[in-house]
Amino acid sequence: MSWLSDNPFYTKRFAIYVGQRCQEQSIKSVAEELGLDWKTVKELDKEYMREQLKLIGPCNPKALGVDEISIKQGHEYRIVVSDLEQRRVIWFGGKDRKQESMDEFYKWLGTPKTEEIRLIVMDMWKAFRESARLFAPQADILFDKFHIIMHLGMAMDEVRRREVGRLQGSNRKWVKGQRYNLLSRRENLDLDGRRSLKELFKRNERLNKAYLLKESFGQLWSYSYPASARKFFENWRDSLKRQRLKPYEKFAKMVDRHWDGIVSFCKIENKVPLGFVEGLNNKIRQIQRRAYGLRDEEYLRLKVLTCTLPDLKTLQNLAKLPT
Repeated sequence: MSWLSDNPFYTKRFAIYVGQRCQEQSIKSVAEELGLDWKTVKELDKEYMREQLKLIGPCNPKALGVDEISIKQGHEYRIVVSDLEQRRVIWFGGKDRKQESMDEFYKWLGTPKTEEIRLIVMDMWKAFRESARLFAPQADILFDKFHIIMHLGMAMDEVRRREVGRLQGSNRKWVKGQRYNLLSRRENLDLDGRRSLKELFKRNERLNKAYLLKESFGQLWSYSYPASARKFFENWRDSLKRQRLKPYEKFAKMVDRHWDGIVSFCKIENKVPLGFVEGLNNKIRQIQRRAYGLRDEEYLRLKVLTCTLPDLKTLQNLAKLPT
């Protein structure tokens, strides 16, 4: 009876078909399409994903990506750890984003594999940093570029809000409604957005300066030598003088405090695909939207762990190839 799935009412072939359908559709949609109970669809999908994890095998990461996701309407957090070289999720767990939860990952990975880690990419959350220093002191810590740029965007938005509160009359109307344009990169704006900013900058020099500083800061990640990167940052920080951009001054102090974890990108061996973590976050958000209202955390864990894996048939074919 080896052709039966874990659910004895269905064959393995049918379980695989259901799992494939659930990769792009919600449980409810697949259940309606196939005339099944949604609980049955969920269990068959779990069987599919467990088989994926079984075939992909154990991990031996050298470069990690660490991030957290919010669950249950943002009141709780779980930690997601990825192998950046293999571009796959390897761990989903913890009870929050405290150091004790992050420690669980390194204990799960084990000392021999932890000692082989050479790079850990994370945001500037202290708990993640302290856990890495405790369990993998040999690894370089690199703060994620996208989180740093996010903080700069928050500073830009704070400048915009202050200008809205400071201005009166017709001058104020040019600032209101510009949040999206000011936070977007210029090359990502359409023609109307660029024209709107051009008119705004004619009337508000402070926002013009803030926007130019925001756009230029991305140049920091183009340097290959720490000294060159530091010189650029110091020049950027010096240009804030007499600009009365308090949120930017606060941002610059934050960058200065975390400089060692930012300048790590200059090492050739630390050139890893940072965009993978950001793309993974988008995938997880899509999974959460499709699974809205589902309280089975084990199902969410399996979905996150398999969201970057090839489909089951591909993995089965790879497993048959000679090593």
